[in-house]
Amino acid sequence: MVMDYLYDGSFDGLLTCIYHNYYLEKADGIYVQELYQPALLIESYSVVTNEQLSSRVYKAIEDKLSDESLHHIYHAFLSKYVDRENIILKYLRLGFRMGPRIDSYHTHPDVQPLHKIARKVTTEVHRFLGLLRFTDNGSFLHARLAPDHNILCMLADHFAERLRNERWIIEDEKRNLAVIYDGMTRNRGSKQRHWYIICLDAPLVYPAQGCDPYQELWKLYFNRISIESRSNPKLQTQFVPLRYRGNLVEFEPLMNET
Repeated sequence: MVMDYLYDGSFDGLLTCIYHNYYLEKADGIYVQELYQPALLIESYSVVTNEQLSSRVYKAIEDKLSDESLHHIYHAFLSKYVDRENIILKYLRLGFRMGPRIDSYHTHPDVQPLHKIARKVTTEVHRFLGLLRFTDNGSFLHARLAPDHNILCMLADHFAERLRNERWIIEDEKRNLAVIYDGMTRNRGSKQRHWYIICLDAPLVYPAQGCDPYQELWKLYFNRISIESRSNPKLQTQFVPLRYRGNLVEFEPLMNET
């Protein structure tokens, strides 16, 4: 009988499924439970997330593969691809046989797909580290983005360090999620900082604050620094895709030009 494992969509849940695959019954596929569509002749089993079991799998990846492999797996998990769990499952089945050498087999059919989607996530994270724009709402900073991949947690660590003394919210419009940072450390001397990811029922809306002079100065700088004779829209689109520009203030018209 074909067996599919269903889980809650969390990374711990996925690693719990990996544990079940090795120690209980081999899985033919792993899927997010709320997105799963049952099929004839396929049995499914709902796996309850267990942090102790997921920690054992996490440590096994660190010990038997490498930190680099763990990095690839986590980034692949954050991707938008619906079959990412099974790409990860195939990679791990091979990895636990081959050990740390696995990432040198770039063209292997069970390695290349995972490397490819992990690389796409990494690229998008780096893009948004430079493209994210915050607005001052008085008591906190707020930024919106609509990334292809689920990268809020990757941005949170960076900005919790970069804007460590500020309170801020980063909102993922595509997934109705937001990461909230309170401007405080977890405890004295700790580098781990408070940030939380929450689900939103609707996009966050704030009272109009009027014209922000700093935003207007930034837009003016952006317009004035460009050299018309060297304008290269194709190259600009390559580095700043059109789908990202809706939340970039420099692509909005100046107030005196509207």
